[in-house]
Amino acid sequence: MQDSHTLCSTFSHPKLHFPSAHHDFPSLSRPRKLNSHVHFPSLSTKTITPIPSPPIPPKTTQTPSISPPPNSPHSEFQEKMLYLDSIGVDFFSLINDHPPIVSASLNDIKSTVDLITSLDFAAAEFRRIVSMCPEILTSRASDILPVFTFLLREAKVNGSDLKRVISRRPRLLVSAVKTRLRPTLYFLQSMGIAEVNKHTYLLSCSVEDKLIPRLQYFQKIGFSKREATAMFRRFPQLFNYSVKDNYERKLNYFVVGMGRDLKELKEFPQYFSFSLENRIKPRHQACVDKGVCFPLNVLLKTSEAQFHRRLDVCCNSSMPLTKSPLSPIKCRIDSM
Repeated sequence: MQDSHTLCSTFSHPKLHFPSAHHDFPSLSRPRKLNSHVHFPSLSTKTITPIPSPPIPPKTTQTPSISPPPNSPHSEFQEKMLYLDSIGVDFFSLINDHPPIVSASLNDIKSTVDLITSLDFAAAEFRRIVSMCPEILTSRASDILPVFTFLLREAKVNGSDLKRVISRRPRLLVSAVKTRLRPTLYFLQSMGIAEVNKHTYLLSCSVEDKLIPRLQYFQKIGFSKREATAMFRRFPQLFNYSVKDNYERKLNYFVVGMGRDLKELKEFPQYFSFSLENRIKPRHQACVDKGVCFPLNVLLKTSEAQFHRRLDVCCNSSMPLTKSPLSPIKCRIDSM
């Protein structure tokens, strides 16, 4: 009770005068001058608990670092960019070609690069592989190792040829053994292609989406299933060519432009591997101009010099005897 009485008596100090309700407040633009004899009362420490002031931080002469924490995403992004740059891979071009590289783990990328380069790929060779199949950099080494095992043990690829196989078809490294590589291997073997290790570039192809439709195309144009299979067995590279851009264009010229019989293709399916504009048309036209008809293999497989030399032989000499070295040419001079 004494404390309350003291506090009330303090605020009723006779020398303190508060303005009445009708009194004008002094202007806020000018500071108020207090009389020197006016004293503000001090509050009792027993009634109001003082608020502790915040601790004063120690003085330091060092400028605080603004770099991201070592394990922050921003820091790993920078490390990833610098690492890929150090091995000659343009990170920003890679993002355009394969956006998932942004979220790929740096440790996984390093492990994959170490595994592939263990095959003694030069820097330029590795960059070429990545440009052909950027998905490699987002594949884990643990997923690529089974591909190596499959190629060596099941596809019978020699260890010394493994680098060449990967360099020719990098997509093998991102193909699942169980759902892609092994089914395709069994399909090719069922067709009678014994040495699949010479055609490993086909192993990453889909049987349903690519291989079977090409076989069916040749059946649609007049070949039996057995004949079509024999053609692909003789020349497995046929599986690699486009139906629209290769088969249709070259077959149309073969039948309409050259007037040849389809049965010739059974013996020489390699016809589809030659350039229509740069090899097939010019050589056929040269034979037409000379009135000569060569078998397909002689027409297309021989070098430019050999082709013109044989063309001259047929035009400037009599037909070779059966025992002549030129007899395999089977040259036929038309009566045009």
